[in-house]
Amino acid sequence: MGIKEWEKLKLKVKNCKKCDLWKTRKNVVFGEGNLKAKILILGQAPGSKEDEEGRPFVGRAGRLLDNLLRLAGLKREEVFITSVLKCFPPKNRPPAIKEIKSCLYWLKEQVRIINLQKIILLRRVAFSIFFPKENLKNFRGKWIEKGKKFYFPTYHPAAGLPFPTIKKNLRRRF
Repeated sequence: MGIKEWEKLKLKVKNCKKCDLWKTRKNVVFGEGNLKAKILILGQAPGSKEDEEGRPFVGRAGRLLDNLLRLAGLKREEVFITSVLKCFPPKNRPPAIKEIKSCLYWLKEQVRIINLQKIILLRRVAFSIFFPKENLKNFRGKWIEKGKKFYFPTYHPAAGLPFPTIKKNLRRRF
């Protein structure tokens, strides 16, 4: 993995205008973590707090994610965390297909450069990127091997905030 290649990618994403989200974003949320990580945690899109700070998973769901990582014996600094979209969709709406397609190249480059081994997929959008013809409910909570990588689809930490049952499932499976 070349640092120069990584920094070039980061700059390209920061200046991206492939979809209209650049007009409303405050910050690009490129992702953060260990560039030698073997685990990627992939969400669907930054939220408003992430847009403000330019960092992934920094709100309430991020605090729960940090707790889940600790329960799994991991630290945030040991993984790489990002989202399919790098910009906040206004009003926290679901990403549009055009936006997903526009950002997909950036995500694939991140995965290629870091050479991640395991990818934790949070929510349907993240799952559908790697398994477009599959139904998430048939795979949630199970490791899937595809190519030379392993994928683990699960609930987004935000789903565990209002629903104790989902929070319990997250803690048990994460």
